[in-house]
Amino acid sequence: MSFFERYLTVWVGLCIILGLILGETFPQLSQVFEAFEIQGYPVIVAIALFLMIYPIMVQTDFKEIIRAGKSVKPLTTTLILNWLVKPFTMAFIAWLFFRVFLSDFVGYEMGSEIMGGMILLGIAPCTAMVLVWGYLSRGNMGHVVVMVAINSLTMVVLYGPLAVLLLPVADVPVPLGRVAFGVLAYVGIPLVAGYFTRKIMLETKGEKAFEEFTNKLHYVSPAALLFTIVAIVTPQSSIVLSNPLLVLFILIPLTIQIIVIFGVGYFASKKLGLTYDDAAPTAQIAASNHFEVAIAMAITLFGIDSGATLAAVTGMLIEVPVMLLLVQICLKTQHWFPKSRD
Repeated sequence: MSFFERYLTVWVGLCIILGLILGETFPQLSQVFEAFEIQGYPVIVAIALFLMIYPIMVQTDFKEIIRAGKSVKPLTTTLILNWLVKPFTMAFIAWLFFRVFLSDFVGYEMGSEIMGGMILLGIAPCTAMVLVWGYLSRGNMGHVVVMVAINSLTMVVLYGPLAVLLLPVADVPVPLGRVAFGVLAYVGIPLVAGYFTRKIMLETKGEKAFEEFTNKLHYVSPAALLFTIVAIVTPQSSIVLSNPLLVLFILIPLTIQIIVIFGVGYFASKKLGLTYDDAAPTAQIAASNHFEVAIAMAITLFGIDSGATLAAVTGMLIEVPVMLLLVQICLKTQHWFPKSRD
């Protein structure tokens, strides 16, 4: 790995700090972001997301996507982890910390709101970011793309019922517009652009020219990831900095949740005999959350200055550095898994 990639976690931490500083120093930036939005996403973030995913799609062999869609074992494992395990472990960990361990520190009402935000994170499986994690860990990108699409469709059906089941609220709306735009921005447009770029270049320029082109894109995805972090953190800076102690309290159970679910997914993948390139993204998809949807739902249900919104925003802050550390674990444990698929 290059120096830039080796210390990507450090750059992410610096970008989070930069976003917090920019948000506090230039509060008008939030108004600029809000002035140009599509389905609640700032246009600048949408552009950054495209630049983050497009280089990955260009380098994805689209035959792998078709092959991945026929691989029942990794698909089933991922769906079970995302919808039958993670929402309930998140709810349990939230209850354990904010009804038992930390109840005297945060109070009953704030504890309830924080639990709500954590649950909203737990029932929203990741989409965009997991494409980056799979790419950095040299996983099967076909499996990642297929699961992102399936999770996005499943979220439309299951997000509302799970929220009603696990939250003390009813009539939870599914943010259909936001989910649909997320699928389009994260997967649809980059997938189509990547497919035609790959096809046209290989047919007209040849393999060597295509490899030279992809080499030039090598740093685009990580750089766009860093810019995306700054762009997402900046408007949320006041929420984070006005509640530093609560942020610390929330960071601990969220970190535990990510690591536990990743561990369950990785262990299950090994026991099921999955190859490394399927096992790594299977565990990563389960551990990641769609924090954009969770933040939007927390604001809708509890308000922008609520503990729920703070929990969802904190999930965004902690997930990226923790997932990057888990990527490193994946890369160092490739030898645990079979080399080739059955």
